[in-house]
Amino acid sequence: MRVGFILPNIGPVASPALVGQVAQTAEALGYDSLWVTERLLYPVKPQTPYPATADGSLPAAYKHVLDPVATLTFVAARTSRVALGTSVLDIPYYNPVLLARQLTTLDVLSGGRVRVGLGIGWSKDEFDAVGASLADRGRRADEFLQVLKAIWTTDPAEFRGRYYQLPRSFIGPKPVQKPHPPIYLAAFVPQALRRAAVYANGWNPVGIPADGMAKMMAQLREMAAAAGRDPAAMEVVVRANIYVTPRALGADRWIFSGSLDQVKADIDAVRALGVQEVFFDPTFSPDGETADLFLACMARIRKLC
Repeated sequence: MRVGFILPNIGPVASPALVGQVAQTAEALGYDSLWVTERLLYPVKPQTPYPATADGSLPAAYKHVLDPVATLTFVAARTSRVALGTSVLDIPYYNPVLLARQLTTLDVLSGGRVRVGLGIGWSKDEFDAVGASLADRGRRADEFLQVLKAIWTTDPAEFRGRYYQLPRSFIGPKPVQKPHPPIYLAAFVPQALRRAAVYANGWNPVGIPADGMAKMMAQLREMAAAAGRDPAAMEVVVRANIYVTPRALGADRWIFSGSLDQVKADIDAVRALGVQEVFFDPTFSPDGETADLFLACMARIRKLC
């Protein structure tokens, strides 16, 4: 099982110095990958409750965000081995032709190290800010993924759809990775999981208990087989939002939260499921509050894996 860590591209600790230090520390500690997250804005009066908090409020860390792709480009020049992933870019906020060029450039400059994690977003405020529609985001995502793959794998590329039109064009260079950088989709509902099975290389779950993850992995592979794809080729890359506490938590705890022993048990559980990768994010825990704590967390978690 591959092991990765988040880059500090959000929150008060996000700075060029710490981003660079985390990247180089990750390679020194033997991590396999580095990841960035995305938040477009922090609405003062959110129209959509944040799904990961009891009262729907957004974490304060989202007030300070470095662009995810630009951050990975910065890191690509300071590393030589680790994979560089997004978890996740929200499809409705991007144009597929422009994003394809951005990610191709990163793949070329990094020597073929890009991993593309994508989602369809949830914040009405962010959708309003970019002029996107919540109503048809799923259908648009289906076409978006087809445009990306057309640009990356055909020359000249062409696409005629309901939402996107790409005239027959040469768009180069192509990514270093063939046929294209791996795509992982965030998914919590069957339709989104089916999208991953049809168009992506795998699934990027977060916050789902191991038993629930096992059931959804089985569904993913069934859907992939139904779509004529190899179910064994579907990868699962787990995002582990960790929160380490001095004492063990109760049975109702979130996965990857609690004592180090409990976190270790969760790591062992997802490994037993046969997931291909897990990467850790302490941003929303005390370990994400300062640069020193962030770096110490990297070293401590690496020993657990």
